[in-house]
Amino acid sequence: MLNVPNAYYAADLPTFIGTTSDEILGGITVNSAFPIEPTQRDAWVIQINVLKPALAGLAGTIFLEFNVPRIGSRIDAVLISGPAVLAMEFKVGETGFRRDALNQVWDYALDLKNFHQASHRAPIVPILVATHAPNSDTALHAPHADNVFSPLRCNSEGLRSLVQAALERVTGEDLNAMQWGNSTYQPTPTIIEAAQTLYAHHSVEAIARHDAGARNLRVTSLRIEELVDEARQNRRKIIIFVTGVPGAGKTLVGLNVATKRRDETQPTHAVFLSGNAPLVEVLREALTRDEVARLRKRFDATRKGVVKQKVKAFIQNVHHFRDAGLRESAAPSDHVVIFDEAQRAWTREMTANFMLRKKKRVGFTQSEPEFLMSYLDRHDDWAAVICLVGGGQEINRGEAGISAWLDAVRTTFPSWFVYVSPDLTDSEYAAGHALDGLSGHAHVVKDHSLHLAVSLRSFRAENVSFFVKSVLDCELEKARSVLSEVSPRYPIALTRDLDRAKRWIRAHARGSERFGLVASSGAQRLKPHAIDVRVEINPIHWFLNDVDDTRSSFYMEDAATEFQVQGLELDWVCMTWDADLRFAGSRWNYNSFAGTKWNSIHKEDRRQYLRNAYRVLLTRARQGMVLFIPPGDSNDRARLPEYYNSTFRYFRELGIPEIAE
Repeated sequence: MLNVPNAYYAADLPTFIGTTSDEILGGITVNSAFPIEPTQRDAWVIQINVLKPALAGLAGTIFLEFNVPRIGSRIDAVLISGPAVLAMEFKVGETGFRRDALNQVWDYALDLKNFHQASHRAPIVPILVATHAPNSDTALHAPHADNVFSPLRCNSEGLRSLVQAALERVTGEDLNAMQWGNSTYQPTPTIIEAAQTLYAHHSVEAIARHDAGARNLRVTSLRIEELVDEARQNRRKIIIFVTGVPGAGKTLVGLNVATKRRDETQPTHAVFLSGNAPLVEVLREALTRDEVARLRKRFDATRKGVVKQKVKAFIQNVHHFRDAGLRESAAPSDHVVIFDEAQRAWTREMTANFMLRKKKRVGFTQSEPEFLMSYLDRHDDWAAVICLVGGGQEINRGEAGISAWLDAVRTTFPSWFVYVSPDLTDSEYAAGHALDGLSGHAHVVKDHSLHLAVSLRSFRAENVSFFVKSVLDCELEKARSVLSEVSPRYPIALTRDLDRAKRWIRAHARGSERFGLVASSGAQRLKPHAIDVRVEINPIHWFLNDVDDTRSSFYMEDAATEFQVQGLELDWVCMTWDADLRFAGSRWNYNSFAGTKWNSIHKEDRRQYLRNAYRVLLTRARQGMVLFIPPGDSNDRARLPEYYNSTFRYFRELGIPEIAE
């Protein structure tokens, strides 16, 4: 037996074949992190007894229960033989090949390809073994461009012939099995996957990349932990600003701090707050479903409602937290509060208007950041406010941006210590003037570790956010240059045919990779293409439900707007573009639709909201996207071809390929 921490059991094939099933089972059981149920033990015995005759006489190394950190699961068996990686999932007693099982083994193969360093160049063959199925596949189809084969299906008796067929088919440089088994795993989970893994008591280190050259999640998370502990020890109040490019993992950093400090009996108990209602709803439901599934595996019948109540305490809506501060005069029970998307907090005018209309409070004079800080300032000893800040992410009227937090420190809380990323001075954060106002503040510390510089969302190409910025800034040459770096691993396509766009998306998505339509909330003239942004989607159904649910994103019938997708992501996106944002030679024209026609937008703040809406939408895809720009209709005054043609030409001139007929 080989010592491979990533697997419960590992051995070369002669050793595996020559070892009794009981001894192999003992090795698996010893390394398992959880108590072994009889059903699991019996399944392992059957798997071992199927694998032995299937692999007899072959050369290679077998790994059983190989860890897949991003998915939070383990591959039943991985065979390394020559250049090939064969990932096998067993469904003991099953008589058919369920779609969810096929997606499961396909996801394993894609996860290895994308995130397991030693598997990047290797041919990967996923195999689903339904032990009692009536028949098996007999041949392999051609692999995809990344050398991942479509899943093969077999029963117990058909496994050997499929393994042999796979080994004869693949080519390449032989793998060193021990190096493969101990290779670095650099996952980039979706925010939903990350939240589920962290809530299940894993650390951010288990699910984050470990790029030596990148300012990454681990460094930032550790620095925040240090600052919070120092604040408590020194009895001081601090505010920390964490910045990052779109998709860099700001929310993940916040969730990591919250999960580590979610014990309400501890003095450093933390709460995670967000004003993004769809994000809160989706994360709460995802965590609840995942926790219930985990409990059911342990034969724990705790009701979903009970689980949901615990999750609610972990992720809260910032407005509910604010309302508690209005009702009570005491300090909150929490000393550590994490504000996700802190730039979206309300201005003084927006807050005063809300307080008058909804709370009947006359003469309210504080901005939302100032009031939230005052609530924490009620503590006599210490407090820590952690603001997660996205640049260019303000998308709605009354969102104050980060300057409102800095102004609150300057005018009302001068004794608070301020820790900021130097990148907060970037124009996208619109905080320069407010930072200048703090120049005489005695307790401002600039800390490079508080900036997340690399996008994790588009893991295939880290510069997607820079490409989008260049596009929206009308920097043609820069956008072309970045596109040439991005496109080999992150496909972007262009079309004027929505059906063609949908076919492109479906052809690229594999396994359980999620895809869907997105559109600006101002895209009022896509209705002839059956896209009506006035129809409110349910984000829980759209983001979490599976391919059989007509309400899910997979159906590509309902488009999500910037308000529903901000902070969340898809693997593949069909970006549907309307005439609200039009390219006009060297700049953008900004428009809103009212009545029967488009009207120009003149106010700079509304222009910024529209530009940011498209920034949010264009940075939602993890693996690639297609841009659908309608052809227009000369018979429809609200959809004239000239409203769309210049935008289409702009993207084509950037070098984005048009989908062939």
